[in-house]
Amino acid sequence: MLSDITLGQFFPRKSLMHRADPRLKICLTVFSIVLIFVAGNFWALAFSALYIGLGMVLSKIPLKMYLKSLKPILFLVAFTAVLNVFYGTGEPLWQWGFLKVTRNGLLNCAFVSIRIIVLILASSVLTFTTSPTQLTDALERLLRPLSKLRVPVHEFAMIMTIALRFVPLLLEETEKIMSAQKARGADMESGGLIQRIKALIPVLIPLFVSAFRRAYDLATAMESRCYHGGEGRTKMKVLRFCSHDYLIIGSAVLALGVFIALNLIFPPAIAG
Repeated sequence: MLSDITLGQFFPRKSLMHRADPRLKICLTVFSIVLIFVAGNFWALAFSALYIGLGMVLSKIPLKMYLKSLKPILFLVAFTAVLNVFYGTGEPLWQWGFLKVTRNGLLNCAFVSIRIIVLILASSVLTFTTSPTQLTDALERLLRPLSKLRVPVHEFAMIMTIALRFVPLLLEETEKIMSAQKARGADMESGGLIQRIKALIPVLIPLFVSAFRRAYDLATAMESRCYHGGEGRTKMKVLRFCSHDYLIIGSAVLALGVFIALNLIFPPAIAG
């Protein structure tokens, strides 16, 4: 189960998305998220999904990896879908007590579920095609104007990237600890909810110890390399836009025009 979580993982490939400037990819991710939430009908939402699907194809990452990224949020999607089924106005198609299913409720259920799934896929394209080092450099460059307000931009970007990078490491460590505890006879899958929570205590304690040890080792390694923040630091690889980056920007502008047209032409997905 834990091996299916792909949050924060980077998959090296030779693709257009991997070669794209990381600053552009972060901006495109924000742009895609805005499209997803601004979409007012199924046509606009489908176009947003198609645009993100194009990025998935250009990344050359296997589809199964994107499907793995959806597994951790399937419960959230199902829970949200069930809530939205019973949250709708109009003539009920089915009713039992205070629970009722309407056409608007079903449409709202499908709309919200698709929105969450596409949102996760959009963020996965960014993390799968961008290394932690590139993310750090891109975030620092994008947030550089805040340094005029004495905001520690470099440290902020470094903290976010390290946190993102530690996710797969901690998941791997958790799986190893759980396997070791099961080999010692620990039962983590049977019993009620309280018993399962108690069974996780032998996993959480060594996991926290390992996490603090990793953090201490990382801090020691950074200090031994004379790391003192972003002041006076230079970049070995300076970020520059290339021809394919401008091509991607042009496609994003074109996609924005089509999205606005679809949002204006077709009626809202959920009638009032």
